[in-house]
Amino acid sequence: MLRFIKHNLTTIDGVEIFPMLSLLIFVLFFALVIVRVIRMSKSQVEELSDIPFEDEGTVDIKLAGHSPIND
Repeated sequence: MLRFIKHNLTTIDGVEIFPMLSLLIFVLFFALVIVRVIRMSKSQVEELSDIPFEDEGTVDIKLAGHSPIND
């Protein structure tokens, strides 16, 4: 089974770039996630950490950016 895949991949010109591109995308994605997490404010972290303990209605309101008084 592997020899069929290997044979098909060896016939494609420029196939050696795909593993490098996928590794680059992988590393860039996680680097951006780490940078975003490091730059988050403490208040934003506390707000996000409280979400599992809140009712569903209040979470929907907070995520939508509306206050319950205006609705």
